[in-house]
Amino acid sequence: MAFKADKQTIDDLGIFGKIRENSVYGIFNKTMTNGGARILEEMFLHPLSDESKINERGMIIRYFQNKMIIFPFKSDLFDSIEFYLSNTDSRTRISAHEDSLERKFRNVIGTDTEYQLLHKGVLSVIEMVKTLNDFLEKLRSEDIDETYRLQTEAAFEIIKSEAISSCINEKKTTRLSFSQTASYDQNFRYNFREQIIKLLTFIYHLDVYVSVACVSRERGYAFAKALPSGENVFKIENLYHPLIKNPIANSININEKNNMIFLTGANMAGKSTFMKAFGISAFLAHMGFPVPASMMEFSVQNGLFTTINLPDNINMGYSHFYAEVIRVKKVAESIKKSQNMIVIFDELFRGTNVKDAYDATVAVTEAFAANKKCIFIISTHIIEAGETLRDRCDNIFFVNLPTIMVGRKPTYTFKLAEGITSDRHGMVIINNEGILDILKNVKQA
Repeated sequence: MAFKADKQTIDDLGIFGKIRENSVYGIFNKTMTNGGARILEEMFLHPLSDESKINERGMIIRYFQNKMIIFPFKSDLFDSIEFYLSNTDSRTRISAHEDSLERKFRNVIGTDTEYQLLHKGVLSVIEMVKTLNDFLEKLRSEDIDETYRLQTEAAFEIIKSEAISSCINEKKTTRLSFSQTASYDQNFRYNFREQIIKLLTFIYHLDVYVSVACVSRERGYAFAKALPSGENVFKIENLYHPLIKNPIANSININEKNNMIFLTGANMAGKSTFMKAFGISAFLAHMGFPVPASMMEFSVQNGLFTTINLPDNINMGYSHFYAEVIRVKKVAESIKKSQNMIVIFDELFRGTNVKDAYDATVAVTEAFAANKKCIFIISTHIIEAGETLRDRCDNIFFVNLPTIMVGRKPTYTFKLAEGITSDRHGMVIINNEGILDILKNVKQA
């Protein structure tokens, strides 16, 4: 079963973002090739839901990080190779019998552009194979990590095949004879094109592993340990948001006895940031990628749904409240179909009046809490709802992000504390900004 994360979730967490560089994907995209960037994007689009595959990818990246492996190829090599391999028109096939005086003359004066492009492509493939062979030989001499051995041996087998191995001993790396070019071209573009593409795919994955390992090493990320699905464990220490400067870290430990997190706190106390950090780490962990934390272990889930920045749907005539209702319905239907989901709601039912918001928050939270196979994080300003739920549910863990008053100025710790907050500082902030005085002066004027 594939790990589910819908567009709302992807947007909430800033996985890709409007500006790719300022996104979670942008953090890890230090790839040297366009092919590597495509593979990385595919990994982000399709997180894993298999415990062994998650741990295996994590161990490969950790191996690259520990060995400080660098990408051994020239990055512009692959544009030439992809352009060359994309031309499968049989009419462009080079024949050794076409080495006529006229063709030689065109080549000398530089007008035989079609042949020159094919010749460049052949040389690029040869350089790629030779460089990859040297790289794999070096890895083998240093004892390849077991998790990466299968991939390397598959690539090595292709290189050592009779059709490809002749590249390794090719000494002419700037100019080949016409007959040599024709022979290589027949193999590269036609007879063994599939094997060349497999080598490219291997190299693009190598590019991703090097990129992610480098980011992890520079940022001090941790590798999460995936546990079997169903245990409903989510333990993370010193979690922080990867896109925030000088972030404050928090730790949380979730299991079947407290699989519902009920989060309270004032505006600007950091509730949304904490929930985004939690969601991002859950997402990255299911990719087998390192996470912005010092330690993490988690039970594999089937999907992640967040509702943090839910927009109105003007085109369909939805108010914000109705958009919230539709979102809750979608999540409920998904949970019904598939257990083991992570669900995050920020300020549930903020689009309606306080009385309805209280009733709806209590009813929906209580219904979600009855499902102990999922992990829930729900935040609210309505602290009375928390008091009611405390009496009704035994698997809710109440935490808050406190506000400390320094004189009449609220300050924020951004550190999780147990319990339900009693902070109500909205009017203090309004008075501090002098809004009422401004309005009084307007009235007098």
